[in-house]
Amino acid sequence: MFEILHTNGLARRGRFHTVHGTVETPVFQNVGTIAAIKGAVSTQDLKKLGCQIELSNTYHLHVRPGDKLIKELGGLHKFMNWDRPILTDSGGFQVFSLAKLRKITEEGVSFNSHVDGQKIFMGPEESMQIQSNLASTIAMAFDECIENPAPYDYVKQSCARTYRWLERCKAELARLNGLEDTINKNQLLFGINQGGTYDDLRIQHMKDIAKLDLPGYAIGGLAVGETHEEMYHILDVTLPHAPEDRPRYLMGVGTPANIIEGVARGIDFFDCVMPSRNARHAFIFTRNGTMNLLNQKYERDLSPIDPGCTCEACQNYSRAYIRHLFKAKEMLAMRLSVIHNLHFYNELMQQIRDALEEDRFEQFRRDNVEKLARRL
Repeated sequence: MFEILHTNGLARRGRFHTVHGTVETPVFQNVGTIAAIKGAVSTQDLKKLGCQIELSNTYHLHVRPGDKLIKELGGLHKFMNWDRPILTDSGGFQVFSLAKLRKITEEGVSFNSHVDGQKIFMGPEESMQIQSNLASTIAMAFDECIENPAPYDYVKQSCARTYRWLERCKAELARLNGLEDTINKNQLLFGINQGGTYDDLRIQHMKDIAKLDLPGYAIGGLAVGETHEEMYHILDVTLPHAPEDRPRYLMGVGTPANIIEGVARGIDFFDCVMPSRNARHAFIFTRNGTMNLLNQKYERDLSPIDPGCTCEACQNYSRAYIRHLFKAKEMLAMRLSVIHNLHFYNELMQQIRDALEEDRFEQFRRDNVEKLARRL
């Protein structure tokens, strides 16, 4: 299912085979929370942009239009007209971040919908059932997303509960994959490592979930307020205990520099709303650093956003024009900017894969980490 083709130190160039196609890793997953990329970007656009995996949100699709409706309509792939892999997160992060009132028990979490206040209960079985209805390629385990920092004793108890929930997720998904009316009987389950910023809890939790022999493993609970140095440290101490022959997914990360540093430590999968969210506010990523297109200095600038970029926006429009669109609040501004940022991220991953194959990743890392992080 997952083969490592080449290594540079801890960095891995791999290939992940799924029922919906093969993924070349390291890979960035383009985030389409409610089965769409915000900014008027279609699935046809995503293919042109080099997107390999689309990521959608279990909680949001459960709330609307409803996972049972999506199953009735043939599953998420058919619903959104996308024939490549889809990863659905478990809904856990949204339950803990959006619900103002919630009650956590061993069974799961009771809370109110952020949309209409409707009472919802979600636990491991419910999350797996929703994701099975969506028929995504990869289903994420339901876990508790704790605040960071959190007291040691609470984090320890939470890790134990997340492990027990993972066991239940595995059993339930196996049951669902065996049902006659299940759309994707080859749905895969990725477990999630938790433990806050406590080295010993992270290590022990990874050792525990590794024993469950899952198709992939994620590092959760990071990029939620800790420093980049703390995040990198957690990866340094935790990843040596993750199975080497399974893909590793760093959830919710991040900046181009974060991605390069994650790859250097052995991460294979990434996702983040940053490229599309920032683009909708005129914050642009380029190969020389970041830029704010709303700055007045671009008012008369007829050069493309990023000279040398082959995306639709850079090939056809100027900084001055796209800035004007933002100022006039035209939707085209967001579309062009999102297209550019997603192209940049997917192209960055291709450059990383090329550097790994050609044994020059460390040089690529030295040349780009600081450069990509600077403000123009």
